[in-house]
Amino acid sequence: MLVRGVEGDAAARLAPAALGVPGSAEVLLAGGLALLAPEETVFEAMLDGWAVQQRSRLLVDTTIKQRIFAVRRFHRFAGEYPWRWTPADVEEWTSELVGGGVAHSSVRYYQMAVSLFCGYVTDPRYRWAEVCELHFGSHPVQVFHEWNTVVHRAEYEGRPGNRPFTRDELQVFFDYCDQRVAQVADRGRKGWLAAYRDATLFKAIYAWGLRRREAAMLETVDWSANPAAPQFGRYGALSVRYGKAVKGSPPRRRTVLTTMGWAAEAVAEWVEEIRPLYAPAGVALWPTERRAKISTDALTVRFQAYREAAGLDPILSTHCLRHSYASHLLEDGYDHLFVQQQLGHAWGATTAIYTSVGADYKNQALRRALSRALDQPTS
Repeated sequence: MLVRGVEGDAAARLAPAALGVPGSAEVLLAGGLALLAPEETVFEAMLDGWAVQQRSRLLVDTTIKQRIFAVRRFHRFAGEYPWRWTPADVEEWTSELVGGGVAHSSVRYYQMAVSLFCGYVTDPRYRWAEVCELHFGSHPVQVFHEWNTVVHRAEYEGRPGNRPFTRDELQVFFDYCDQRVAQVADRGRKGWLAAYRDATLFKAIYAWGLRRREAAMLETVDWSANPAAPQFGRYGALSVRYGKAVKGSPPRRRTVLTTMGWAAEAVAEWVEEIRPLYAPAGVALWPTERRAKISTDALTVRFQAYREAAGLDPILSTHCLRHSYASHLLEDGYDHLFVQQQLGHAWGATTAIYTSVGADYKNQALRRALSRALDQPTS
């Protein structure tokens, strides 16, 4: 809230130098007005200005909201506003995150987000330092540095326990999904349609190597025929339009070719026979009862419930289905570059991290290599 007051002349002196700069203090705080509840007002204006700056870089709203959430989280932990933050606050906060079991990659993301915010409020072009000196006699500084932040050394920073399903585990999981449909249908409940959707969704995540959001955002129009594989009909290729973005860029697109006939049949049955009973209108491939696209959170909750009911290892997650896809393709003899392109990885090293082939595959590969070297036939 703003009221006219004695600080008006001092605040007005800030206006000319940066007038019209998006995200600057002068644009967000009315010149010539004193602040009521100044600390909260300036902090919220900083966040608003940072959001404006990020939108000018074409960052998506989801990225902006996640970064602002990280800043608010750090603010609550420190118990101070940005112009009083210190490097010690960063170190104590990081220790709490690590002690709370937060993943290495998440800790690094939180640090990166708050560090970017500090960079914004200390940038002289936005003149927040002058505003803070005027009202609080202090100014923000960059409290993140190379000695108190996580270093990005590895291509993959996920939880080390992540692994592919074994083929037996995968069969147990999909069998339970199918049994769940039958159980709900036998009770005469309409929930069997949602159970059928979930079963087909999990099969699609595995059979096309999808991330959660990639799967949740699919639409019926994303399927197309592949002239090189006419046996799959119109389900020979899948256009993934919401692939993982890089550094705030728009979602990356890729086309994933169908490799598993049983999965194409399952999707065809869902799209052409079952889905019209559940959600005749709209284009969402996996709709809710309200015709909206299923959320990634709902997808995760349902997966966890199925995994527990099937008695599988709690370390397994929906992302492990994607790991399984990569590993099983390699075990089945697909070329590494093909698997890399199917997954949408820019670098082969990333694909290698995703894969964990079995001992039989390794032994077969060793025998093939030795037979070529020794010019002996394989058995």
